[in-house]
Amino acid sequence: MSSPKETGKHPGAEAGVSRRGFLEVTGVGGAVVGTVVLDQPAQAQGAGARALGPGAVPITLNVNGKALKATVEPRMTLLDTLRGPLDHTGAKRVCDRGTCGACTVMMDGKSVYACTILAIDAQGTKIETVEGLTADLKNDVLINAFVEHDAEQCGYCTPGFMVAAKALLKENPRPTFAEVEAGLSGNLCRCGTYVGLRKAVLEAAQKGRA
Repeated sequence: MSSPKETGKHPGAEAGVSRRGFLEVTGVGGAVVGTVVLDQPAQAQGAGARALGPGAVPITLNVNGKALKATVEPRMTLLDTLRGPLDHTGAKRVCDRGTCGACTVMMDGKSVYACTILAIDAQGTKIETVEGLTADLKNDVLINAFVEHDAEQCGYCTPGFMVAAKALLKENPRPTFAEVEAGLSGNLCRCGTYVGLRKAVLEAAQKGRA
């Protein structure tokens, strides 16, 4: 039996169907079938869709010494809750994966990534954000040291570094340069101001910022 390649004919030639007609028919048919198949799950989902999982719950968080109330879904992180319903936008969302440190806050005196903690789990703890740290801009030793040593550029990482630095100085009021480097290693700066950041923390330590 001769193959289509040997005879120079395409399938359907005997039925009087041209190559263009054959492609048009199969193309339209395939599109129709594809549309029906793809639309079926969406239609089925729309017909019987319902919300799954627990609903929003009221919580109270101690932020910078104040009891703040919010109603959040149990899946919401501390970062989303601070930046959303509590309107504390100092902690920044950058990587949202517990890597960059831009969302650093303190919980019970320890620096943590706010994007890795559920808001409901933060209840009963004392949370400190950069807003609490910057209450006295003119007289704050750490803030002035950051300015003097150009320890910030674009600003996205700055709040996280300041909170991490405060936590470091609380734990170790007189750190060495190496200890500052290690203490701030959980925070990243794309602008590369690491030297200025470390010098700023050392100066704050020398001036008694703890």
